This record gives sequence, structure tokens and C-alpha cells, in this order.
Amino acid sequence: MKTIIENSKYLSLLAVITLLLTFALSLVWGIAQAVKAWSNIILSWGQSPDIIVSILKLIDAFLVAMVLYILAASLYELFVGKLELSSKLVARSLTELKSKLSSVIVLVLAVHAVEVIFDEGITGLEMVWQVVAISLISFVLIAFSHLGISHESTDS
Repeated sequence: MKTIIENSKYLSLLAVITLLLTFALSLVWGIAQAVKAWSNIILSWGQSPDIIVSILKLIDAFLVAMVLYILAASLYELFVGKLELSSKLVARSLTELKSKLSSVIVLVLAVHAVEVIFDEGITGLEMVWQVVAISLISFVLIAFSHLGISHESTDS
């Protein structure tokens, strides 16, 4: 039974491989967003009001891709074996992983909030509620991130 449990850690490779494939597809998605933004800039001679939103969507796509990479690398490090990567790219504890993911999710939410502000199809009140909701979620993620880090340092 001990051998089965010890070797079952390699099942987490399924999650790592899936995340890496999704990371690669997300990079392709980001590149497609970049081409779309470039064409918008070039065809409108930089005059289109949609340029800012298309650039924000580009940023959003690459932030999501980076989250997937950090998650894949961190899961490998935590459950399978050591990696020779910067500590900025790999979490070496579950608390650190939650903190890193929370930080990047807050960035993605911030980009989405700006997209909402620039979206002309959204009414004023709807925009306010979306930005308030995004702000509350960001606040909670930041608070949990800081509480988790301070709790981990007091446990040591």
C-alpha cells in the first residue's frame, strides 16, 4: 500500500500536462489577440476607440497564460520533483501557490474592470456593479493572500 501511495504522486503529472497544453493554447490565443489589436491599430490609423479594449484583452490573455504556467510548474514542484526555475515562477508550498495565484487573479480582474469601464455597451449602473463586484473579489483575494502568508510565518 505504501508503494502505491508513494507512486501515485505521478498521477499529478496528468494535471501538469493538461495545464501545460492549456498554457500553450493560451499563448496562441494571446498571439491571436495581438494580431487582432495590431490590425485594429493599423487599419484605423490609431483612431479606433476599440484599441484600448483590444490591448487590454491582449494583456488579459497573456496573464491567463502565465497563471497556467505558474500553476503547472508549481504543481510539478510540489508533488513530483524539483525544478530549476526562479522562485518567482514556482511556488514551493500550497500557501505560496495560493498567494501567487491570488495575485495574478487580482491583476486579471483589474484588467477586466478597465475593460468594463471602456465597454460602451454597458449602462452606467451595470458598470458600477461590475466594478464593485470585481473590487470586492480582489479585496478578499488580497486579504486571504496576506492572511495565509502571515499565518504560515507564525507556524514556522
